[in-house]
Formats: sequence, structure tokens, C-alpha cells
Amino acid sequence: MKNIFCRGSMSLAFTLVVATTSFAQTKSLKIGDSLPESFWTTALKTVNHPQKTIDLSEDKNKLILIDFWTTWCSACLMNLPKIEALQQKFGNKVKILPVSSQDKVAMEKFFSSSNGKKFKSMISTYEDKKLHDLFPHAGVPFIIWIKDGKLLNSTDAGQLTEQTINEVLNGDKSSLQTIIQIDRTRPLMLSEDYDRQRDVQLLNYSFFAKGQIPDIGAGGTYRKTAFGKIHGRQFTNLPLWDMYYTIGYELFRQQDKTSFTEKRMIIDVKEPKQLMPIEKADGSNDGANLYNYEFIVPEQKSDSLYNYMLEDLNRYSGFTVSLEKRPVKCLVLVRTTTKDKLATKGGEKRSTFPQTPSILKNVPLKNMVNMLNGEIPIKEIFIDETGYTGNVDLEVSGVKDIATLKKELQKYDLDLIPQERQILMMVIKD
Repeated sequence: MKNIFCRGSMSLAFTLVVATTSFAQTKSLKIGDSLPESFWTTALKTVNHPQKTIDLSEDKNKLILIDFWTTWCSACLMNLPKIEALQQKFGNKVKILPVSSQDKVAMEKFFSSSNGKKFKSMISTYEDKKLHDLFPHAGVPFIIWIKDGKLLNSTDAGQLTEQTINEVLNGDKSSLQTIIQIDRTRPLMLSEDYDRQRDVQLLNYSFFAKGQIPDIGAGGTYRKTAFGKIHGRQFTNLPLWDMYYTIGYELFRQQDKTSFTEKRMIIDVKEPKQLMPIEKADGSNDGANLYNYEFIVPEQKSDSLYNYMLEDLNRYSGFTVSLEKRPVKCLVLVRTTTKDKLATKGGEKRSTFPQTPSILKNVPLKNMVNMLNGEIPIKEIFIDETGYTGNVDLEVSGVKDIATLKKELQKYDLDLIPQERQILMMVIKD
């Protein structure tokens, strides 16, 4: 699923603020405002360009598109081919400028990588502070539209298309939707009127909405008390699957003391696709199966947070999710002799399953079982019934299929036995 924004640590704003430390203005820059003269004359450090710096003084008559990006943002990288194609399509009518706050070393490392070499002709700024100050934002990619020397709009990358550019160039009615990135540090959609109230303490808060919210990225975050206890969770522009998985992970850790993976989920619904995003041809999604959810409880109820969240989602999501003991076909790990061929010789701890070779060094045997349940394409659930409590040293050369793994484990007097076990599962029903 393609993220709308990759979130960073930059400040959030509901207007685009001109910072006095960067440009000689103190007022807020709103849609329709003229750009300060210093915007055109400021020297911008560049890579993939014969000059060390450029400015925008010769681009005043063009449609200028500032693309804020970083090399670690997957959504940004997915956007680069489109940027190159659009720049080539519109030529001198449009100036698309990728802008990054990363340093030169990071940029050159990316453009010399196998992925980055595809964009060696793409000019980008680096170590930018001035444009970031002028157009503050909370996530990337973030697009600033400038025409006739004025701030025309701010959007996500999904709205940067041949159609929208033609609309602006031709003076047609624009279909652009302004994106003003929502502050994720506060509860979703909680009015700022709440902040004005005195002697009021937020004890419980719940917000649940279906559909993509363009003003905020895709992801999740925590609400923590002053003492670090988690008493709230926020999910934005994610499918229900991601929310259920997070809740399952936490509840299994609390109740079953075991690791949680997709293998512990039973999907008993008529249309499983409703739990996942609907991807379009370009890799983005149409937002139909995306949800936004926030749930907060009082600090003294924090230990029950995930139980309450599951109850809350069960009321309104259209699905019922429960944790149940079910009979499940498993691969049970057992010892075949009493001879100890597993005991560690000590040293630095290491786990590299399911790489080749796969290694356990001075760690519990459960580390292998947990990784077998989560990281290899074997549908059966692995259960450890060896009773071995000490740390182990173990190395195998293949874990991609059961037969190879069983053969490798024989060196340590271990075996995998197909058995049915009653184990805790997360069950999703209509």
C-alpha cells in the first residue's frame, strides 16, 4: 500500500508560515499570497547539476512545483518516475524541483545506489532549510504549487498529474484539493475549542471514520501518560487488517505470552478484501477500505486499552473479532533424545533466521520458533514442546521447506511432528 505521507519530525502548521530567520517577512503566507523576493534569489545547494547552487529567478514565468522528499520515504521514491515524466512532458512550461533537507552524503549515496541511478538526471536540492521554513509540513511527499509569483496550492503527491497541471496552465477550473497536514500530536478531529477549556480533563476519546483523509499520512502512533504508560492509539489511513493485527499483537503478548503473526489469524468472512486496501494500477489505493481510528482511555485503565479497542471496533466496523482457542494443525518441535546438543558455548547473542545459513547464538530456542512462525512461507504454526529452557547454539542451512528443515534439525536431536493443538487464535467474522 502506498503511503500518502512519510512522517518526519518537522513542525505542523495550518497556514504556511514565513519564518523570519529565513526570509524577511513576518506574516503568514496563505493561498493566493505573493512569494517574497528572497524566494527567487536564495541560492539552493544541488546535486546532479553542473552548478553547486541554483536559484529560481529565471523561473518566475513558469508553473513551479516544489516536491519535498527524502531518500528514506517509500512514497517519495514511488513518485520520482512520475516527476521525471511530467518534467519531460511539459518542458519549459513547468519547473519541478525536488527539495530535501538531507545532507549531500545521503543524497549522493542514494543516487549512486542501484535504485537511485535511474534518476541520475534529476536535479534535487539538499541541506535545505529555507524552503522548509517557508513551507512547513509534517510529512513527505508534499507538493507546493506556485504560479504567477503566488502560492497557488499545497497538495499531496497523488494530485500531481498531467491533468491537474494542464488545468493550471490553461486557467481551467482546478480539481486540486488543498492539503493542510493535520496535527497528529492531538486527538484526531478534536476541536481546538477544547484547548480553551479550563479544569477539564480528557478521560475517554473515540473517533472512527471510513475513507481516506488526504490531510494526514498513513500510519499509527501512541498516546502516553507523563509516566510513559500507553493509554491511547491512533491509526490513520490504514485498512482494518492493520488495526486488528496491532491489537492482536498486543493482546497475545499480554494474555498468551506468545508471538503473534498472521498465522494466528482466522479470516472467516465472505469478502476478505474488505479488510485490505484496494490498490489501483499505479500502486496507490482508492481509499475505499481505509479507516481512521483513535481511542483513548484514562491512565488507570491503560492495561485494558487493547481489549477496549477491540470491543469498540466490534460495535461499528461491521466485523466481530475475538480471541478463541481453536484446534489447529501445527508442527510441534520436540527433542528425540535426552542428550544435550543445543547448549550454548556463550559469546555474543545472535539470531539470523530465516537467512542462509540460519543461526541462533546464545539465545532461547523460542527465538527460532517465533521467526519460523513469522518469516517463512510455511503455513503451519510451529509450537515448541521441547521444554528446553537454556540458551542454545544452532545453525541450519535451509528453512524454506519442512523436509529440509527437519533434516537439518536432526543434527541437534530435534524433530518436527505434525499434530493438532488447541491454541489461541484471532478470529475475524462478519
